Amino acid sequence: MVRKKGSLILCGAFLFVAWNALLLLYLWGRPPIGRLGEGGGAEPGGKEEWGVGKGKGGRINLAGEVIRLAEEVEVQLETQKKLLKQIESNRAVWARQKDIGKRETDDTKDVKEQGVHQPQKPPLLLKVEGNDRDQTELKQTEKPVPTVASDSKLEQQQAVEKNEEIVENNEVATSVSSPEVVIPILVIACDRVTVKRSLDRLIQYRPSPELYPIIVSQDCGHGETARMIGSYGDQVTHIKQPDLGDIRVRPEHRKFQGYYKIARHYRWALNQVFNTFSHSTVVIVEDDLEVAPDFFEYFRALYLILSSDPSLWCVSAWNDNGRDALVDPSKAELLYRTDFFPGLGWMLLKDMWDELEPKWPSAFWDDWMRQPEQRKGRSCIRPEISRTITFGRKGVSLGQFFDQYLRYIKLNTEFVPFTKQDLSYLLKEKYEEKFIKEVYSAQLVKIEDLQQGGSLKGPGPFRVQYSSRDSFKVFARNLGVMDDLKSGVPRTGYRGVVSFLYRGRRVFLAPPEGWTQYDISWS
Repeated sequence: MVRKKGSLILCGAFLFVAWNALLLLYLWGRPPIGRLGEGGGAEPGGKEEWGVGKGKGGRINLAGEVIRLAEEVEVQLETQKKLLKQIESNRAVWARQKDIGKRETDDTKDVKEQGVHQPQKPPLLLKVEGNDRDQTELKQTEKPVPTVASDSKLEQQQAVEKNEEIVENNEVATSVSSPEVVIPILVIACDRVTVKRSLDRLIQYRPSPELYPIIVSQDCGHGETARMIGSYGDQVTHIKQPDLGDIRVRPEHRKFQGYYKIARHYRWALNQVFNTFSHSTVVIVEDDLEVAPDFFEYFRALYLILSSDPSLWCVSAWNDNGRDALVDPSKAELLYRTDFFPGLGWMLLKDMWDELEPKWPSAFWDDWMRQPEQRKGRSCIRPEISRTITFGRKGVSLGQFFDQYLRYIKLNTEFVPFTKQDLSYLLKEKYEEKFIKEVYSAQLVKIEDLQQGGSLKGPGPFRVQYSSRDSFKVFARNLGVMDDLKSGVPRTGYRGVVSFLYRGRRVFLAPPEGWTQYDISWS
């Protein structure tokens, strides 16, 4: 580049000198302008144009000729001045191109070196069901990087930028974690000052206030609870349900006034999250729930699964049969699909709220969610070991199930890096094929065999088959799992199957093979 620059400068100087020499020779040797030719007439620039002519005896007017020559020289000098300016500007351009070209060469070299040393990332194996329910497998897309053979620095720069874009796209495509979507935590509160326990854990485990804003929605107008929430300052957003009046209900439902107010509060609070704060998803917890260390990691990872699979409609942190003796402590990473809506720490998308909100019930919203008209054959995700526990015996349910079941639920204490795992096994087609095969290839045993245990070999799995509502309830009670059904669906059930541990062995409490649908009369 330096040699080329010097050659151009010498060439410019030579042209400048040669041009002036030729100009002087031309001007000196040409005949005086304005001399009449043999054929008569006047050349352009003669006395008609300049106002000068011959003196006495035909002599040329020297003064006029000198003026004419001076003006022509001035015109030519202006032209040369423009040429010199163009050469100077080109010198600056050449210098900038040299500097940019050097940087681009270094960048290209760095990108190539990074490409050599960068380990290949595993593909994201997710099946995404579209509106037509056809599944399309998402795999890592390897785009070819064009080889730059041209000397053009601009093309090299474009190639570097393209390479960087491809690397970034592949990082997104191969990451199992969801995009950096904001996932707000909605805490439903009323008159429990023990909301402090829930908020303390949420703030303790929250990895980012920006990605996980905490919105506490308070009903009831309880002053002491409001002051407790307010003491957290800008760590939380405190909103208050404005309508605190009683709700007119049928006389026989007066004792259920609390359930009506809870449904009203949920509707108002969710509308605030989605319509006022304009979030696309939310995780709902109540003021008597304590969360696990990987609570945020769990929902961050499963947001992508929930958004991708239309056969899912929620993600829950709760296992209804999550008592210590019924779960496998070595399988903290194990997740399931369930047809039963668990609640108690659950994720909802705005699209689903847009579907539910117009028909939201006036009371008993959780049982309403479990009706087939709302569920529409869709499922939720739930963990083997719960990511929430409830410490609130006091409430509108007057401690129903708390002393018998809820107080014994095991809370996960091991942090599981879900965002680093391939969770595609939870997508419907892949999950059902494996799940059905595992359940119905398990050894069929009688409940007495499990209770006595002597004749059974190995850790299982084993299958206990029920064929009626009554037989399910008898077996469930004897095996220690919850025996109630909602719209015919057992708690934690998927395709009628309840999975749990019994005395250290995996057991499937299952209907006969070939199951097709739930019987709502079993409720």
